[in-house]
Amino acid sequence: MAEGLSTTLVSNLLNTLRAAGAAFGPVAGSYVQLHTGNPGAAGTSAVSAGSTTRLAATLDASSSGSALALSGDVGPWTNGGASETLTHISVWTASSGGTFQYSILLSASKVWASGDTFTLKTLGVSLAPQAA
Repeated sequence: MAEGLSTTLVSNLLNTLRAAGAAFGPVAGSYVQLHTGNPGAAGTSAVSAGSTTRLAATLDASSSGSALALSGDVGPWTNGGASETLTHISVWTASSGGTFQYSILLSASKVWASGDTFTLKTLGVSLAPQAA
């Protein structure tokens, strides 16, 4: 799977469009995890060895079809000793366990090693195309 929405999230969103579909409410929370490659369809591949911790993220509400965006920084994560290159993030509904929601390719990869930190400053999530 390329970066994007999880199959669970897509099914839940699509089922809200059915007349007999189940209502899909807000997720319990948004927690970001770091990856050194594409997280895959389950969000569990290439998890960063330097930091397996998921950190809470708060997203501003969308209006008029605008993208969801971070309402503040996420992090910092502190590298515990691994030398690696961060390339992706995944977003989950809980700090551990929970449901994989989506994954995103970082706009620039980040090489980090022991003692380095990483802070996520921006994140945009949108659905397209929108009717004009």
